[in-house]
Amino acid sequence: MAEHTDHLLIGGGIIGLATAWQLARRGERVRLIEQFEPHHTRGASHGSTRNINNAYHEEFYLDLFDEAFALWRDLEQQAPEPLLKLHGLVTQGDEATVLASHEALTARGADVELLDPAAANARWPGMRFAGPVLVGNQAGIGYAARALDAFQAAAVRDGAIIERGSRVVAIDPAADRVRVTVADASGATRIIEAGHAIVAAGAWSQPLLEGIVDLPRLTVTEEHPAHFTPRDPALVWPSFNHMFAPDQLDERGGNVYGMPSPGEGVKLGLHAVGHEVDPDQRTFAPTPEVRAAVRDHVAEWFPGLDPDTGVEISCTYTSTPNGRFVLDRVGPLTVAAGFSGHGYKFAPAIGRILADSATGIGLPPEEFRLASHAKTR
Repeated sequence: MAEHTDHLLIGGGIIGLATAWQLARRGERVRLIEQFEPHHTRGASHGSTRNINNAYHEEFYLDLFDEAFALWRDLEQQAPEPLLKLHGLVTQGDEATVLASHEALTARGADVELLDPAAANARWPGMRFAGPVLVGNQAGIGYAARALDAFQAAAVRDGAIIERGSRVVAIDPAADRVRVTVADASGATRIIEAGHAIVAAGAWSQPLLEGIVDLPRLTVTEEHPAHFTPRDPALVWPSFNHMFAPDQLDERGGNVYGMPSPGEGVKLGLHAVGHEVDPDQRTFAPTPEVRAAVRDHVAEWFPGLDPDTGVEISCTYTSTPNGRFVLDRVGPLTVAAGFSGHGYKFAPAIGRILADSATGIGLPPEEFRLASHAKTR
């Protein structure tokens, strides 16, 4: 006999938990199914820190950032520890990219500065700068592990059921409901029926939705940022982006991002350069090329870090061809996929969007809907 709920969430990473919070706080009956234990290392949401990065020029991302920032503060009021630390974020590199973000943020009244390299180096002597440097003061880091706990605790307080250790193996949508087959660790299966289901399954999205939703191509890669040890523990660090012009990307290995990660050093990684993987068959080890490119960037641009101290970590990206998220409703399903390595900071606002979609209040923004990805399938 099938179990029943109003809203079934498939996937318990940052997006799934943020959506459970948004639905439960509205009084909706919510059940979330997650195949792994809390803080597992198989997906994209684990680890201690993420960048809270507002260095975008597209209005739809900046709108999303502003909403998410307010919701982070809302959630933080219920959490036992801070979820954000706003020590600032610097963006340098390709001048057109830097200036476009500065112009867009300034037009919105955001708290930003544009520094020359000497002024930036005086403020952050552990880094090297070239060209204009955008400083976002309402930016910094989010404490990722704390956020996962905070979203779950808030959702459960409002009545959500979080079930771990079970895996969704089949989705059968009909006109007015969804039947989902769930397998436990022993392989035994059962059926859960819901009025609506939200699939936020990260690297497992494409196989789950094959033949059900016409998704754009989703590429799953294994990425390997590393934590590096400062030469002087008294150095102050911002979060950072180093953006390269398109004709420089191959030579440089990829755009660079990073942040101070308390207790671990300074985290630095190349964006979206990892090898393509099956999420169930990962090596958890970087290629020699990625390891060398990360080390070389530290040696060239971070005189305050020891480039030979990198301690690598592993996570997955699930990326669309254009880097935009997939957020849309198809019948009794809402899909959330393809966060392309930059979805974390937006999670509370994405949760609101998905909750609105699930309850029929409104569809996601058109920039993220399936039709906007039609040419990339």
